[in-house]
Amino acid sequence: MKKKPELLAPAGSVDRAKIAFMYGADAVYAGTTDLSLRTRVGMSNDDLTKIVDLAKKMDKKVYAALNIYAFDEDYPKIKEQAKLLNDMGVDAVIVSDGGVVEVLKEYAPNVAIHISTQANTVSLETANFWQKNGAKRIILARELSRDKIKYIMENKDKDLEIEMFIHGAVCVGYSGRCILSNYLTGRAANHGDCAQACRWNYNVYIEEERNKGKLIPVEEDNRGTYLLSAKDLCLINRIPEIVDMGVESLKIEGRLKTEYYIATVVNAYRNAIDEYAEKGTFEPTKYENELIKAKSRNYSELFYDNIANDDIQNYKDGDDRSDVGYEYGAKVIEYRENDFSLLEIRNKISVNDEMELMVPGKLEPIKFTVDALRDVDTNENIPCINPGKEGQKVLMKLPNFAEKDYVVRRKK
Repeated sequence: MKKKPELLAPAGSVDRAKIAFMYGADAVYAGTTDLSLRTRVGMSNDDLTKIVDLAKKMDKKVYAALNIYAFDEDYPKIKEQAKLLNDMGVDAVIVSDGGVVEVLKEYAPNVAIHISTQANTVSLETANFWQKNGAKRIILARELSRDKIKYIMENKDKDLEIEMFIHGAVCVGYSGRCILSNYLTGRAANHGDCAQACRWNYNVYIEEERNKGKLIPVEEDNRGTYLLSAKDLCLINRIPEIVDMGVESLKIEGRLKTEYYIATVVNAYRNAIDEYAEKGTFEPTKYENELIKAKSRNYSELFYDNIANDDIQNYKDGDDRSDVGYEYGAKVIEYRENDFSLLEIRNKISVNDEMELMVPGKLEPIKFTVDALRDVDTNENIPCINPGKEGQKVLMKLPNFAEKDYVVRRKK
């Protein structure tokens, strides 16, 4: 049996952390109040404490992101946050800035330091530098090819851990370091407030030399072009060689993603890693068929094989796979054997809809058709239900035992 790498998933909320753990993540990473690169997630210190408590009960790990590039005026708050993280008992803090590393060594001595992909580590020498300065783990830049990753793995110190991204959105900026958002909107991406300007559609104009001031549009179609929007990374086909390289942690991007997205992606990679590590065999097609059920941009392996890969941009649409055939249907609140179970809905559900119950640890979902729906308050049969309010619930029969928080997807 091969050594399994850690599967690391995003946790934009307490509920999303629960889902990630349930569907097979060994660890999650979460933001800190307003000092990480996803401040719009709204993670509070109370939320982070709940995630840490949950992880300890489940023998999982939590890494807190404190990976902004800090200005001098940020440091009083950073020192305070470092103390809180130390007392909270997070397993590691993800950082980009050398100054923040120094603060953590003094104010959070019991917490491991992980160097963020934002620090754009692309060489063994840089990895060694960070280790000498207190880092336990390096999260490699996403620009690295397989051969460069392999070289680092074969030559690094045995005590230095390496983490790499295997799935999720990618920025147009170098290792995610971008000034486009700040330039266009005044929202600083490197300070946690990215407006995702790279996902916007753009109209391009040229100026004809003899007609100064006259701009001529260059358009692909009436929607403009998505010149800066990268395809999403997907390395599911490369799991065998990544496992064989000995990379310690495989990371999924997506702290802004839904519970359904996290359940789908984490479950697919969990099963893929387990199959290869335990059996030495691998059939990528079945995992691909699961991953395409999660809404995302078109997939690419980006620079894994070749830094000159030209199949990395969504030129025609910022969200090419918005027509994916499945969506988040509901989440199980209470399973009732031989009776109608209680579910919290996320999208409209109707009688005769085709559904799939996602069971943690099993790649193939359990398919079923909605035979009947009942109103929670009156217990009367209803033809359909819309998510008219947050937490909208419905009674529905499930085809199999289901624990609380199991995800049910709906075929559109």
